[in-house]
Amino acid sequence: MSHGILKSHFFADDGETIHLYQKGNGSPIVMLHGWTADHQEWLPFIDELSHHHHVVLWDARGHGGHTLSSKTEPSVQAMARDLRELIDRLGLSHVTLVGHSMGALTAWEYISQFGTHGLAKLCLIDQSPRLLTDEAWKFGIHGAFDEERSAQFVADLQKDFAEAMMRICAYGLNEKARIGYERNTRGWQGERERLRKQNPQPLIQVWESLVKTDYRDVLGTIDIPALLIYGDESNFYVPDTALYVKERMPQSVLHMYAGTDHSPHLWEVKRFINDLLGFIKK
Repeated sequence: MSHGILKSHFFADDGETIHLYQKGNGSPIVMLHGWTADHQEWLPFIDELSHHHHVVLWDARGHGGHTLSSKTEPSVQAMARDLRELIDRLGLSHVTLVGHSMGALTAWEYISQFGTHGLAKLCLIDQSPRLLTDEAWKFGIHGAFDEERSAQFVADLQKDFAEAMMRICAYGLNEKARIGYERNTRGWQGERERLRKQNPQPLIQVWESLVKTDYRDVLGTIDIPALLIYGDESNFYVPDTALYVKERMPQSVLHMYAGTDHSPHLWEVKRFINDLLGFIKK
């Protein structure tokens, strides 16, 4: 492996193989990637973080190009159970759990099932506790993503997974993303190529589990410190989404990264590393 990472795996309670990647010593940081991504999302950070901590990455079930070995439908609920097994199998305690996008939803689902077992701190990156919108809830995807639009998105994914995924990112709240997509810049070409290598069906199954969740009631139950990182030009969420989450998580601190999208940590790598290390140390 590159970066001197130790690759391993364990078998979940249903026999599914969960692939792990570890580096460093010290108090543990477990990092959960976003939907359609894998452990490589965190490679820009692992070298620096592992100087101070034991960093654990995974490829969530249905992700990373691994063929599913169990009959369990991949879902955020199954991922939360996998996370509990990861923490227990590795004997981890006082974990700083970092989750971006789907990873943040997985963290909330974990807490809804297991409380803060094994956890000391949270870091959540650019996520809403409920993806679907309705007349009373406008802090979901694009501020306008009801059940009808969600069903259409799933149909689009079934038809052309890569293009549907790119369009939901491009035609959201970030004007630069729309321009880049329509100009078909090199970055968007690379993303299209990456997505076309994915196996769509398990990812669609995961997505269908994500849009059924609602963690608004979970926020106030979280009794550990939390670092919230949001992009003020997120593709998906208006800035007031971040304020909503902060106001309902009693021990949280919010950092808005100016000029960044749904992946603020990838735009501001050094800042994110410093913010995370400072948060853990404090």
